Amino acid sequence: MSAWQAWYAVGVLTLANVSGAIDRQIFSSLIGPVRRDLGLTDTQYSLLMGFGFVVFFSVFGLAIGRLVDRNRRTLIVAIGAALWSIMTAITGTTRTYGQLLLARVGVGVGEATLGPAAVSIIADAFPRRRLGIAMSVYMLGTFFGSGVSYALGAWVVSKADAPGFVSVPIVGLVHPWQTVFFVIGLPGLLVTLLMLTVREPERIAGARAAEQVPMSQVFAYMRRNARTLIALCGGFTCSASVNWGVGAWLQTFFVRTHGWSVAEAGALQGGLTMGIGPLGTLLGGWLVDRYTARGITDAPMRVGMLGAAGMLLFAGLYPVVPSATVAAALLVPVNLFAALPWGAANAAIAEAMPSRMRGQGSALFQLTVGMAGGIGPTLVALITDRVFADDNALRWSLSITTVVGMALTLVLLSWGRPAYRATVAARDARREANAG
Repeated sequence: MSAWQAWYAVGVLTLANVSGAIDRQIFSSLIGPVRRDLGLTDTQYSLLMGFGFVVFFSVFGLAIGRLVDRNRRTLIVAIGAALWSIMTAITGTTRTYGQLLLARVGVGVGEATLGPAAVSIIADAFPRRRLGIAMSVYMLGTFFGSGVSYALGAWVVSKADAPGFVSVPIVGLVHPWQTVFFVIGLPGLLVTLLMLTVREPERIAGARAAEQVPMSQVFAYMRRNARTLIALCGGFTCSASVNWGVGAWLQTFFVRTHGWSVAEAGALQGGLTMGIGPLGTLLGGWLVDRYTARGITDAPMRVGMLGAAGMLLFAGLYPVVPSATVAAALLVPVNLFAALPWGAANAAIAEAMPSRMRGQGSALFQLTVGMAGGIGPTLVALITDRVFADDNALRWSLSITTVVGMALTLVLLSWGRPAYRATVAARDARREANAG
């Protein structure tokens, strides 16, 4: 696979990530009108943004990871993109909370194809010395897509926040906020067409070997490297839980705490996510590659710890400062440190797993990060609803979950560093033996 073909693959996968992130994150901007029209609590709504979505996203990812290790990965992503785009559009036709939740489940199943396949494709298309930056470019899609969804959703609310219905051709009467799902869903079908033009990279271990790996061998490898995988999955899961919680409730925080409009809060969140997030992602990838070039094999873990330390300080602080201007200024480093570890995280799981098991390893990572990370929005809501019983206490819920989550991230990644170095060293030794 040539360098041009490898970067073309990354470009299309990044576009897929943009599409998925928009479909996934749009709900955080629609809290007000959806709660009003369907009569929901914060906790019920959080299931649409978090746990209700990621259960199927994560569980289906395990089966998809097995398919990724045995079949054409580009085709798997193409099919998944078609599914999540169609189910996003169907969201615009739902009438009840149950139907809305089922549509979100469909989006989650479609998006479950992307992570395991993308990590496997990129890891086979790039050498280790370039893996950090390649994974980080792919992760740019998350921040561009999230930024677009925050800004677009806030704009829609500012223009279509009135109760009642509007008429849409073919579909009929829908709530005004539902129209956004037609706009963002159907264009995602372009990703399906582009993925069919991406060349499938040759697997490092060989496609035939990948087809013959039994589950017992996969589980045996995971048991031998349990400390490495527990630290990776657990550490980055805690980090993701905080990020999901902040992303889901940030606009509502500014509305409730500082009296901003949804449009103002959405513009801030969207601008920072698109403007600062990509810088953090690229910086994280650059640091991983720079450390790797110096022979530091636990580079992804170090970058993950740096991101967690920055988040603990700045994301723990911005919700409790009295000034909206200071809170907004603190969100600049929050976005930088929140984005820093995610190219590193994908590089870490790719390095920790043999090529012929990489899809399944990435699916396990997606399962833990998705399931527990998706609890973030619900945990924030539960603390607000059950502990404080006051909507205006959202600021304290955000600060508490951030400090606890990022402290756990630091502990787990630090604990796992020696095991991760041993895992990578053993894998390199096996490659050298096979090459000899």
